[in-house]
Amino acid sequence: MAKIEPGEHIVIVLHSPREKFWGVLHELNPSGVYARGIDLNAFDEFIRAVRNDEPFYGISETFFPLWRVERGSLDETHEDIPSMSDQFKQRTGRDISEFLSS
Repeated sequence: MAKIEPGEHIVIVLHSPREKFWGVLHELNPSGVYARGIDLNAFDEFIRAVRNDEPFYGISETFFPLWRVERGSLDETHEDIPSMSDQFKQRTGRDISEFLSS
C-alpha cells in the first residue's frame, strides 16, 4: 500500500461541518493536515474561471485539525473516471500545478 506523501494531490473528507477539500498535501502531522486547494463544491466554478481567464479567489493554504478529518485519499484515476487533476487538465488544457504550487 502506497503512503500519501507531501506534494501529492489529495481529497480530504471532513466533518463538523461536513466538507470535501481537494488540493495538494503539504504536511500531515499529529495536529492536522496542511494543504493548498479548494472546497470541492467550487471545482466547476474554478474550471470555468480558468477557461475564461477570470480571477478565482477560492484557492487557499489551509490547516485542518486532525479531529475534523474523516478520511483522506489520493486524487487518482479509477477505471474510466479520471482524477480531479486529470479532469482539470482535460477541461482547461492547463496543468493544476500552475495554480496549486505555493
